[in-house]
Amino acid sequence: QVRLVESGGGLVQPGGSLRLSCTASLNIFSMYDMSWFRQQPGKQRELVATIARGGSTNYATSVKGRFTISRDNAKNMVWLQMNSLKPEDTAVYYCNARSPSRFDSWGQGTQVTVSS
Repeated sequence: QVRLVESGGGLVQPGGSLRLSCTASLNIFSMYDMSWFRQQPGKQRELVATIARGGSTNYATSVKGRFTISRDNAKNMVWLQMNSLKPEDTAVYYCNARSPSRFDSWGQGTQVTVSS
């Protein structure tokens, strides 16, 4: 059973920063591709960033250069460092774990609100 717990969301002013954390309870964390998704009201969930089990990263065009995804396999954790935040980054952010068999697990989400 995979359990993902996000933390670090909150209210921040435009131009500010937040760091989201995701702690994973699963076996062989290093074998999973880890991602952050976000969902805005009335919109579909979208991929924000991925860090593969090999360490390669991929970002949505809208966040490239502002967000950084990282992981620590020894701690079973993944982070999303978000800088230069914009009001359009406001969303619920979800941690995702994809197994080698491509089974997806999700956290409960954490709210990020960018507003003055």
